[in-house]
Amino acid sequence: MHAREIREKSDEEILDEIEDLKEALFKLRLQQASGQLENENVIKQTRHDIARCKTVLRERQLAAERVAKEGSSDA
Repeated sequence: MHAREIREKSDEEILDEIEDLKEALFKLRLQQASGQLENENVIKQTRHDIARCKTVLRERQLAAERVAKEGSSDA
C-alpha cells in the first residue's frame, strides 16, 4: 500500500484499515510462532502499512490544527 492510496481515503476508512492491518498482524504473528509462516517479510510490510496509515492521519491532524491556528490569529 502506498501513501498516495491512503491519502485518497477518508479518516474513517483509514482507521478501519488500521484495525484490519492490526488483526492481520496478530494472525501473522500467530503463524510465525507456530512455524506456519513462510514469508516473514509480510510482518514487516504490514507494520510499515500501519505506520503509513498513522502518518497520514497525523499529517491531517497537524494541517487542521495549523488552519485553526491561522484562522484564530486572523480574527
